[in-house]
Amino acid sequence: AMACPLHIYLVSNIVITFSALFPGAFSCCTEISDEIPGRILQRVQRFEIQKADGLCHLEAAILYIKGRKFCVNPRNRKFKKWRQKNKHKIHRKKLHGRKQSFQITKKKEKTE
Repeated sequence: AMACPLHIYLVSNIVITFSALFPGAFSCCTEISDEIPGRILQRVQRFEIQKADGLCHLEAAILYIKGRKFCVNPRNRKFKKWRQKNKHKIHRKKLHGRKQSFQITKKKEKTE
């Protein structure tokens, strides 16, 4: 039980450090880009759609590339075409539990 406060302290420190490194990681997109360079879409690991309701006041497509977040216009023609081919990369948020990032991994055959 003695290690518990230390564990909480370390975890909160990591969260504070992480949010300082990635200021937008825990907040809404406040600006979106209408231009999307093609090479950016090729490198997207996952994406989310931010709705313009509740906490966020702007509709946006949030693209995640190597831990960085890019906010783009979800109505962009290039993005819409890309999205049709990459539906599997959509990030479904869990309502509770730890924040997890999902990576696309190939399912391995079970070997017994």
